[in-house]
Amino acid sequence: MDVPGLHSLLDADRHVVLLDVRWSLGDPNGRQHYLEGHLPGAVFVDLDTELAAPPAPARGRHPLPRASQFQASARRWGISAGDVVVAYDNSGNLAAARAWWMLRSAGFPDAYLLDGGLAAWQRAALPLESGPVDPVPGDVSFTGTGMPAVDLAAAAGWPGTGILLDARAGERYRGEVEPVDPRAGHIPGAVSAPTAENLDEAGRFLPAAELRRRFRDLGIREDVPVAVYCGSGVTAAHEVAALEIAGFRAALYPGSFSEWSNNPDLPVATGAAPGRPART
Repeated sequence: MDVPGLHSLLDADRHVVLLDVRWSLGDPNGRQHYLEGHLPGAVFVDLDTELAAPPAPARGRHPLPRASQFQASARRWGISAGDVVVAYDNSGNLAAARAWWMLRSAGFPDAYLLDGGLAAWQRAALPLESGPVDPVPGDVSFTGTGMPAVDLAAAAGWPGTGILLDARAGERYRGEVEPVDPRAGHIPGAVSAPTAENLDEAGRFLPAAELRRRFRDLGIREDVPVAVYCGSGVTAAHEVAALEIAGFRAALYPGSFSEWSNNPDLPVATGAAPGRPART
């Protein structure tokens, strides 16, 4: 959803819930950034505590929370059945996509990303407000029948039956650097597809035709199963969104490399090539 579309929606009769998901790796001050200025009426969402369960080596740095916990959070944000939810951040929606994916995965269809995020709103010279927002609690009930996901076992065998995309930066895929996880490299057989390359210089998604060309160049086809991982299942959700814009359905591996690399029995490949596919 672009800024004009959101602005029009806010002037219409449907109830719109705005979620501010300010988060980035290495920056713990998302809430402070929110308090200093956010879209009018937007509710702050804490990715670490509301969009994830506590980290654990066996599940990764951002394991999915229990369905009941996520539903309670969504109600606290003010979401009810029939609402429209628009999530955004200030990093090209690389964090906000996690909220979008979780809502869609929980069976909530009217969840969107604000294309370009906070920066696009500001470029349109639209107002911000400061301080917290405490919404009236909602009553949404999730069905849990939305987006596909894969676990570690499925991810291990995926390169043999479909395409597994690694959404992290290329240097992390190649194993040149690894700032947070115990081993450097990638899941054997995975194809490098950095999430940042889905965006233009303004932090907006590339046009659908360009995204489609990009993914087709990576081997994506309608009849080939696709799954995506990243470091901890956050930016991979953004790549799932980009694939959807391009017309491809993709599954998310929530545990991602933070889960995979913590298991010493699992192989890790390095270098620019996908490497030998993992065996189950």
